[in-house]
Amino acid sequence: METLLVLLYFSVLLLLCSYGVHRAHLVWLCTRHRKKLKAAEHAVVVPEDELPSVTIQLPLYNEATVVARLLDAAARTDYPLDRLEIQVLDDSSDETRQIAAAKVEEMRARGIDAVYVRRPNRVGYKAGALDYGLSRAKGQLIAIFDADFIPQPGFLRQVVGHFRERDVGMVQTRWGHINRNDSLLTSVQALMLDGHHLVENRARFGAGCMFNFSGTGGIWRVDAISDAGGWQHDTLTEDLDLSYRAQLAGWRFVYRPDVLTPAELPEDMSAFRAQQFRWAKGTVQTARKLLRRVMRTKLSGTQRFEAFFHLTPHFAYPLMTLLSVLLLPALILMPATDVKSMLIIDLPLCIGATGSLATFYALAEHAQGRSPWAAMRRLPALIALGAGLAPHLTRAVWEGLRSMSGEFIRTPKRGITAGRYKQAAQLPLAEIGLTLISAASVVAAFETGHWFALPFAALFMLGYGYVSTLVVTEQLSRRRDTEAVRAPVESGETLVDGAAETASVARAA
Repeated sequence: METLLVLLYFSVLLLLCSYGVHRAHLVWLCTRHRKKLKAAEHAVVVPEDELPSVTIQLPLYNEATVVARLLDAAARTDYPLDRLEIQVLDDSSDETRQIAAAKVEEMRARGIDAVYVRRPNRVGYKAGALDYGLSRAKGQLIAIFDADFIPQPGFLRQVVGHFRERDVGMVQTRWGHINRNDSLLTSVQALMLDGHHLVENRARFGAGCMFNFSGTGGIWRVDAISDAGGWQHDTLTEDLDLSYRAQLAGWRFVYRPDVLTPAELPEDMSAFRAQQFRWAKGTVQTARKLLRRVMRTKLSGTQRFEAFFHLTPHFAYPLMTLLSVLLLPALILMPATDVKSMLIIDLPLCIGATGSLATFYALAEHAQGRSPWAAMRRLPALIALGAGLAPHLTRAVWEGLRSMSGEFIRTPKRGITAGRYKQAAQLPLAEIGLTLISAASVVAAFETGHWFALPFAALFMLGYGYVSTLVVTEQLSRRRDTEAVRAPVESGETLVDGAAETASVARAA
């Protein structure tokens, strides 16, 4: 039994450490290609009379708290009006429709070619909306911004010059975070996304490997979208899917980390988990759809290696969940005084969990002019949050393996009205159970003298406890808000809160 446990534990740890080694490889790629990456950080100047026509697509679904901010920002775009179109692709079912339509009329009165587009149905969710808009777009290039982003006036002029090279199909820019310092949750999210943009994207771009359009804050050549087969909605990550199909068709992508588009991070754990669930499930679906094709295409070994890890990162979450369960019996059955036990359990756990993560996120902070020590201070919280998300994202991986497509659940935005949209969630029973198991692991590590394992058992416990506590608190708050709205209706009183809030949002717009 002990031998079987050690083999299983070591196998899980080895697989997890392979993802850690890959993070270290990305850091090395950034260092190796730093000159190329630095050289790419400049705008290609295009004469005014040679600027291409551009359509800015703004997909919406019930975004009353942020839609006015988005459309006002888009209207400030510094670009010739005779070569600019703004498409508002609105699938909303609430007051967003009135706010967006009024803003479009304002833009048209100012001479901006803005169009308000509604579909007869919501088939394909965001991918369906983008495809519907593309069939009506006037531009040679398509820039896309989600509702929680704030496109900057100079965005188009900074990136359109790259398309003078005929093989460039897409240019992705970096995301900024307007609420980075609002809470522990948003600060850790910001660090996670900075790692993706400033290490992963830069490393893959520098090494000539495939990377992806991030769904927003980027610009496409229409011909590249068409050549790749267009927007498809058989996965929940239509951006990743199209990116790989376009690059497999021969189109080249450019990454511009120096061009920043501010955006809003989810401030509720329930909303954050829903967003991460969609990304995890969609990435697994895209791997099912395209990974075999990628491996059979004539690519270099480095390109295949990067594509594999790019399309399979979420498989680390089932492994992390299993590791946290195996840790308790491993601590009990393996004596800490035994050198073999120290090498098998404590030291690999310590190095594998922190070494590559530390260098990965320190580089992300350094790349944007921040102190690498800022990443070190948030690293324990990041590890704990990753562990806390593991059970939920394990289910996402399983669903992605079982089925394609699925419901596209939007991420609620705070915007100008806190609490206007709240994400529903099931009670985190798995997280609560794993909190108790991890608490037992903390006690076991202390009692048996596994001092290296003790902090990681504690991080598992804190991560599961943090996530489950926030989700329960948020869902209780959501239930109270629902009952408060329902009570006047059940008592026969006139319900005015919703109308008042709608009017408040409209006035703010």
